[in-house]
Amino acid sequence: MAKARQPDTTPHTVLACGEVRTCLLPARQALDSRSAAALLALRADEHVLLSERPNLYARSPEVLTGVDCPLPSADGARVRAVGTVAARAALTEGRVLQTSAYARLPAAGPGARQPWGHYLVRPGMVEPLGKLPHEAVAQGVLDGGRPGDLDVGLIADGLLTRLLRHPLLDHDPPLRSRPTRLRWVALPAEGDDGPSIERFTLAEDELRTVRLRIPEGTSPADVAGLCDDLALHDWLLTTVVRMLDGIALGGPPARRGPGAAPHRPVVAALRPAVDHLLHLWMPRARVARQLAPLWEALEDSPGFTRQWQTLVQRIRDQLALHAIASVQREVEPAG
Repeated sequence: MAKARQPDTTPHTVLACGEVRTCLLPARQALDSRSAAALLALRADEHVLLSERPNLYARSPEVLTGVDCPLPSADGARVRAVGTVAARAALTEGRVLQTSAYARLPAAGPGARQPWGHYLVRPGMVEPLGKLPHEAVAQGVLDGGRPGDLDVGLIADGLLTRLLRHPLLDHDPPLRSRPTRLRWVALPAEGDDGPSIERFTLAEDELRTVRLRIPEGTSPADVAGLCDDLALHDWLLTTVVRMLDGIALGGPPARRGPGAAPHRPVVAALRPAVDHLLHLWMPRARVARQLAPLWEALEDSPGFTRQWQTLVQRIRDQLALHAIASVQREVEPAG
């Protein structure tokens, strides 16, 4: 006789939140799939996920961190919560490293703290002691809480620090860049509404914040995957914009003296972008189908891919301009 199905006792989720760290892998050469798997082997009991289509991608198994602390809240309410935060790391094309941490929170939790076994069977869930003021907590997460409040960004940071100590990394990257942080919250959509982005903000200190609405039943892991993808492409845009800023664009400078080779700072500054970054642009490559419309909204405004294509064309135009000028110098008769 078939066993009766056990009732689902998992609390209903009304808030998910997370934070992503994105940086250039500090290594001269991009890692191949075997090295990527060695870097991201966070657990002995689970394999690293490897994929070669549509690009080379590796993702670690998730690791859990137990938390018992107040939740950040925009209205100053002090709500204690206990549970586990899930964290993972990913490497794209052996070149861009990301760590992310996220959690889901139910509308209400037990009135008193439970034994750890209660929380371990709900991985990635942080339960409040009592009712959750989810709107105030969502805004508190985006604003950044007080010291001692739940901070999933610290967990993502800790994982990144752990990975950057790996002996595979020689800390000699081919270009200079800065890491970025993307902090996100996801709240339930109204009725039968589909997913939407309520707000995407470029804040100070390399911080971006995203407020989402998602349909009931959407996996928080899928939302985290969407935000990882958004963070990756925002980092690419930010890095290439900075590479172009400050470069004296235009035709190559004249020779510095008789017989001297021309000084070519533009080519030297832009070549790393061609070698290491331009081929990484692939939005929605690993975004869950039900969340793909959110990328379409970003393409409309602010227009991520339009900006990227403009930057790529600027780089190619500059390299072509310098190549033409070099050929012209080579055929000039000696004076």
